Amino acid sequence: MPPRPRLLPLSAAFASAFATLLALPAQGQTLSELYESARGFDASYQGARAQYEANLARAAQAKAGILPAVGLTAGASRSNLDIDTLTGAGRGTTTPRDFSTQNIGINATQPLYRPANWATYEQGKRQAEIAEAVFTQAEQDLIVRVSQAYFDVLASQDSLTLVRAQKVAVGEQLASAKRNFEVGTSTITDTREAQARYDLVTAQEIAAENDLQVKKVVLDQLVGRPGSVPVPLAQPVVLPTATPANIEAWVAQAQEVHPAIRQARLGVDVAGLETEKAKAGHKPTLDANLGYNVTRNPDGTSTSTVGTRINAATVGVVFNLPLFAGFATENRIKETLALEDQSRSVLEGTRRSVAQATRAAYLGLVSGAGQVKALEAAEASSQSALDANRLGYQVGVRINIDVLNSQSQLYQTKRDLAQARYNVLLGNLKLRQANGTLTVDDLNAINATLSKNGAAPAPSFGDRPATGAPVVPVTPPSVPVVPPVPVQPFNPPAPTIPSAPPPPVILNPPAR
Repeated sequence: MPPRPRLLPLSAAFASAFATLLALPAQGQTLSELYESARGFDASYQGARAQYEANLARAAQAKAGILPAVGLTAGASRSNLDIDTLTGAGRGTTTPRDFSTQNIGINATQPLYRPANWATYEQGKRQAEIAEAVFTQAEQDLIVRVSQAYFDVLASQDSLTLVRAQKVAVGEQLASAKRNFEVGTSTITDTREAQARYDLVTAQEIAAENDLQVKKVVLDQLVGRPGSVPVPLAQPVVLPTATPANIEAWVAQAQEVHPAIRQARLGVDVAGLETEKAKAGHKPTLDANLGYNVTRNPDGTSTSTVGTRINAATVGVVFNLPLFAGFATENRIKETLALEDQSRSVLEGTRRSVAQATRAAYLGLVSGAGQVKALEAAEASSQSALDANRLGYQVGVRINIDVLNSQSQLYQTKRDLAQARYNVLLGNLKLRQANGTLTVDDLNAINATLSKNGAAPAPSFGDRPATGAPVVPVTPPSVPVVPPVPVQPFNPPAPTIPSAPPPPVILNPPAR
């Protein structure tokens, strides 16, 4: 049997795919840059910021109850009187009397003892802290959403690049199968299997192009920059590790600093102060009053025809003690005590939810890191398996479908490995979000794993670099070339035909 024609090495498939797909365009945007863009564009974040400012203003209103209230009053009036004389010398006569009154004054009231107002003031301070905790959660959510969209685009780009590289490799396998069929060294089955696999990869390429288009739309809408181009990870990929490597340490930290727990804890304080306000319904109040008023009657008054002007300065205190309010205060106290118990239950439920989410995020991160290591080993094993199957195909101990399956396994492993790496990077952020410690510094740490030159990955589905833009050559992955294997001529010895056995001896049967 003549030796099979040698297949092109897999490195040639990578070279042709990466040369056309990974020609890098102009400068891309890093994760930190797109996050800053999202801070000024994302509608959810902008709404959270506006709500935060509104909550601060509402909390500041509570301070008014313990500060003095000052008011300026002014007025002018004209009175027309008809004075009827009922007794005396002028009985039965009517005397008209017209006069005007002008007044102006300034008055101030300072609460001296108002327990309900002081409880409201303390509530306002805690409401401001609650607003800050809510806004912190909104910032953390934006960091995770931007990172998720960013790495979704990178994962989709990697998937499309690998599918196209696989298409090139399968195309070469198809061409080889056709050549082998023409020279009579393989059957039509090899050609049809390779054609079916090529058609399948073409369909996967179309799906990958659409997925990348959708992922880019999501990222552009989030950051408000059409045509955003994420910078890929630096090579070799270095994944950060979660420290401390103790799940209970993360949970303990979450119980102390998580914004949701802090918000629920402040809610308990607010509910307790609401109970104090309700109890203040039984307590007296004491206010200080200070005023200066001027009243002028240029035409006199109803009892005098002499023009007058009265300057009055007043100072005093007002004491008020509620005696009975129809049991409203007692029932209000019962209501606030029940709401206080409710807020404690909310706090306990929040603690449990945060602890559960933190443990789940930590275990997911550890599992993801383990998957990355396993997939790296699987990638090397899949590459070795492909090389072995290609060698076996050349010497005739493997068939075409074995090579095609090995190619599919290798590319699927590469896609899974790329996705697992992105999941680990996101897992670091989600773990810190779960325990409430996520900040922009954590985002910058992830941003440090990106390529330093700011180069963006390949243009997708027909995009081409701008005219005149420098094209950076891309070195394809190093894949060992399968050496030719000498095939010994098939010269088996002539078969030896065995001689026929002697005829059997038939004995006479015994007589009856």
